[in-house]
Amino acid sequence: MAGIRLRPLGKSGLKVASLALGGNVFGWTVDRATGFRVLDAFVDAGFNLIDTADTYSIWIGGHHGGESESLIGDWLHESGHRDDVVLATKVGMDMGPGGKGLSEAHIRKSMDESLDRLRTDHVDLYQAHIDDKTVPLDETLGTFSDLVEQGKARSIGASNFEADRLEEALQLSKDRGFPRYETLQPNYNLIDREPFESSLEPVCRTQELSVIAYRGLASGFLTGKYRSEQDSKKSPRGARVVKNLNDRGLRVLAALDSVAARLDARPAAVALAWLMSRPTVAAPIASATSVEQVQELIAAASITLDAAALSELDQASRVG
Repeated sequence: MAGIRLRPLGKSGLKVASLALGGNVFGWTVDRATGFRVLDAFVDAGFNLIDTADTYSIWIGGHHGGESESLIGDWLHESGHRDDVVLATKVGMDMGPGGKGLSEAHIRKSMDESLDRLRTDHVDLYQAHIDDKTVPLDETLGTFSDLVEQGKARSIGASNFEADRLEEALQLSKDRGFPRYETLQPNYNLIDREPFESSLEPVCRTQELSVIAYRGLASGFLTGKYRSEQDSKKSPRGARVVKNLNDRGLRVLAALDSVAARLDARPAAVALAWLMSRPTVAAPIASATSVEQVQELIAAASITLDAAALSELDQASRVG
């Protein structure tokens, strides 16, 4: 990874390059052959964090979840890149008949199924995909602790947690001697700044957790390709961006256009560079459906936003 500065994931001992590749599109809008090319291009460029989940892509008719993990697992097996990547997956979202939540039984079952699909004996980061208030935290954290002790997970993280529950989990881990959540994966980008900045970011700062921000490009909105409702029909993900076609959303796009023009960069790269500049963010997650998109995304790691650029983006995206 010459030339790419690695960032720590909390106190886990893991280090990652400043961009994570999202696996949500694998087996959905990206087929096996294209997925392999995308993964090759990402790792060949010196990046190492690949994020997926057991539930990707259960929302597609005829899918049962695990499609993304299976594609990534086949690529890891055929490419020989297992030792070159930090592999992250998640548990807890509804898998239909496969169950859901963060009970001991479901976590253990899901871990074994994920390892089978990923064709590996361990994941580097195993994340609670969503909080489960129906299960005692000590049951969940105790189970994660066993998985770490068994070598099936090197570290654990949380996603979609509220600040008070995250703090409670961190305190319980300290009190009980369990491994703690070392990362937080929230929805965070130039469009979606709250509630992360007001409630979760202070916890991450104080507790030295690293943030792996998902929807780093706001489901593609921050690429600039969706500027009208007609544009939203361009792709299967377009329906997710209609809500951003308002005064604030268009103001953010205008600021991205302005900064990108000055830097001779693409708006998507600028949006990711803004996330990379945030003090608690280790790596934003972005998905790619082609090698060309990978090249556009990884360009963000080479961008340094000066004070004027950061101010322009902050002003345009300010909530309220």
